[in-house]
Amino acid sequence: MSKNKPGYIVLVLLMAAFSASAQKTDSLKKDIKVDTAILNKYHIDPPKNSLPVRTRVQQIRQESIPVSMLDYKINYWKKWISMALNFNQSAFSKNYTSGGSNSIALGTNFDYKTEYKKGPLDYVGELNLIYGITKNKGQGSRKTQDRIFFDNKIATQLSKSWYFFGSLTFESQFDKGYIYNSNGTLSQISNFMAPGYLTESVGFEYKPSGVFDLRLGTGTARQTFVLDTGVYNKQKTAYGVDLGKKIKNDLAFQVVSTFIKEIAKGMPLNVRYALFIPYEKHVSYISHRVDATLGARVNRLVQVNLNGTFIYDKSTNPLPNTTKTFPQATEGMALGIVYKFPY
Repeated sequence: MSKNKPGYIVLVLLMAAFSASAQKTDSLKKDIKVDTAILNKYHIDPPKNSLPVRTRVQQIRQESIPVSMLDYKINYWKKWISMALNFNQSAFSKNYTSGGSNSIALGTNFDYKTEYKKGPLDYVGELNLIYGITKNKGQGSRKTQDRIFFDNKIATQLSKSWYFFGSLTFESQFDKGYIYNSNGTLSQISNFMAPGYLTESVGFEYKPSGVFDLRLGTGTARQTFVLDTGVYNKQKTAYGVDLGKKIKNDLAFQVVSTFIKEIAKGMPLNVRYALFIPYEKHVSYISHRVDATLGARVNRLVQVNLNGTFIYDKSTNPLPNTTKTFPQATEGMALGIVYKFPY
């Protein structure tokens, strides 16, 4: 045993040294504090065991995919149709103390408008037919409204709001018109194509929006027709056409302005103003015409219409036995059935 004593001593010393080193390491670990806030600030992640990853090079290339043509057709036409029928009736008993006369009134209105717009080309056509008649007890039937209006305009765009246009307009009426004299006699003053107007115009058009339009017809020609000699009433002229003739030609400057807008919900307003200035006549022959219609929809089919017309034209027939020209005006209000497409 004495021979192995040195070896035991060495073994005991090594074990003591290892134990002291382990205690020193534990004490150091206890004294060191890790600041996790610093690690989070700089995004320091603890080391991980890396595994081998096999990557593949990605290649992007263009591929052509066949696409069949869609079966779409572009329609450059727009159409609007409005038809109205107004009916008024009143009846009184024989002993009704306030008095009154039985009457029936019927009015019709047809309005068709179409527009073609493709590129710089713009075409607008409008056909407006109005006729109204009333029948009072003890009297014959009398018309209250009568008009034929057909307007065509084609234009090419020059700039954002300006166009160069050409137009053709026809105006007349369906039936005979009379003045009912106080002595019970009648004086015929109009008929179909008596008068009738055919107007050709070229010039410039200002159209800043879809609600306002202004035409300046620098080159305008108008033919006035009087095909019924019964409207002369022993006068030398009728609507500017001399007795014995049926047509008269005028060259003029024309201004036509339209305003179409729904000023409130269910209340469309349509106003058209026409100014006609003959080149070869006195300024007193300048004519004006204003047509205005204000509607108020009760529901989809029922609507109240208020319409009026103002005319000042020295060439129109004066009253019998007078030479003075007076402004002409008419006004009417009606409740009726209105069909519009599209609504």
